[in-house]
Amino acid sequence: MLLHVTHATQYDYTPPVETAQHLAHLKPMNTASQRLVSHTLTITPEPAQRSESPDVYGNARAFFALDSTHEELMVTAESVVETSVPGLPPQVARELPWEAVRERLRYAKGAPYDPAADFLFPSRYAPRHDDFAAYARASFAPGRPTFDAAMDLTLRMHADFDYDADSTEISTPAVEALAQRRGVCQDFAHIMIACLRTLGLPARYVSGYLLTQPPPGRPRLVGADASHAWVSVYLPGKDGPGGWVDFDPTNGRQPGEDYVTLAIGRDYADVSPMRGVLHGGARHALHVGVTVLPIDNPSSTPSPTDHKESP
Repeated sequence: MLLHVTHATQYDYTPPVETAQHLAHLKPMNTASQRLVSHTLTITPEPAQRSESPDVYGNARAFFALDSTHEELMVTAESVVETSVPGLPPQVARELPWEAVRERLRYAKGAPYDPAADFLFPSRYAPRHDDFAAYARASFAPGRPTFDAAMDLTLRMHADFDYDADSTEISTPAVEALAQRRGVCQDFAHIMIACLRTLGLPARYVSGYLLTQPPPGRPRLVGADASHAWVSVYLPGKDGPGGWVDFDPTNGRQPGEDYVTLAIGRDYADVSPMRGVLHGGARHALHVGVTVLPIDNPSSTPSPTDHKESP
């Protein structure tokens, strides 16, 4: 698929902001199943400084600074992305039991280092907790292959949890969202990651987008009017490094060509679309519009669907 992504962010400040510095993760990645065709980032007012650099996980990170007083900030990212159906990395050992994966990634003096081990540790939004292990155990029976167990956990979460945009905020602890069995895609991704890490398995957070209007005959996915989030699970190879496989607990499936990967990290804190340090602007209103549409007519420009989102 050839997809056009528009992600428009508007801040309205009271009182005005005098100076500001911002970081943005708004440029889609190049992956094995995704190619970035074009990308533009438009910022109003015009920044005094702007630059782009990769972060530690390979995401494109934009920095910009504003040195003049402003009551409004508009940031619009437009991208064209070519996607294909993700395949299972050929080097992974799909049938490897989850206990074997856990033992292979466990630290041992003199053992070869696997970079996936960086995603074993608790993080700000995905801590370890006995409640996560208790929920995950029904999927991770002894000897069960990691892929099958992760898929079962994905389907169980889809069945057990309710999508409710008013039930949580980004600051809501994942263990609280687990207890109430409701939340949004970020909550479900953090819960699944915390379940896997508590069991000793590497998992990472994926931010991105969904096709806003599905092809004829296919259901509309939850979270398609906003930036989305899902989970990537590491499967080692039979005799060496393996690869990452994605799962979406919000929709109970694996991502396909109707998904666009934006950035990866330990949790939301690593890949938040926008964050910054302001001088002034004690109060603000935030409006975010996201639209992902297939390009049937390359000259057409879709308008973003507006919704409110927490900063």
